[in-house]
Amino acid sequence: MSKTELHPKDYRDVVFSDEAAGFSFLTKSTAKSEETIKWEDGNEYPLVKVQISSASHPFFTGEEKIIDTEGRVDRFKARFAAAEARKKELANKAKKAAAAKARKEKPSKDSTADKSPAKAPKKSAKAKK
Repeated sequence: MSKTELHPKDYRDVVFSDEAAGFSFLTKSTAKSEETIKWEDGNEYPLVKVQISSASHPFFTGEEKIIDTEGRVDRFKARFAAAEARKKELANKAKKAAAAKARKEKPSKDSTADKSPAKAPKKSAKAKK
């Protein structure tokens, strides 16, 4: 029950050549080509010229250029440093406020003697009899 004429009839050996990198390889393909080339094994094969291959593509060659558009990394580092500085500044303000509040709540010895009147001890009910 297999379909007839399922596979292409023009599936053959073809040489792909990356002229920019001077790299060629032989593989099977249905790519059409008018040009031919004599390959290393002495046979002549159809030639398909390509602009980019694994030999010339930056991803495969390891020569990929990392382009930092408008200094994204530098801008991030600057924002991070500014945020850290703000965080330290707020922490210092909080410490100063807490210290000032503690000073207000805890009066000194001199100020308590002046502000609070001395109370006389109460006489108990037993002392009156």
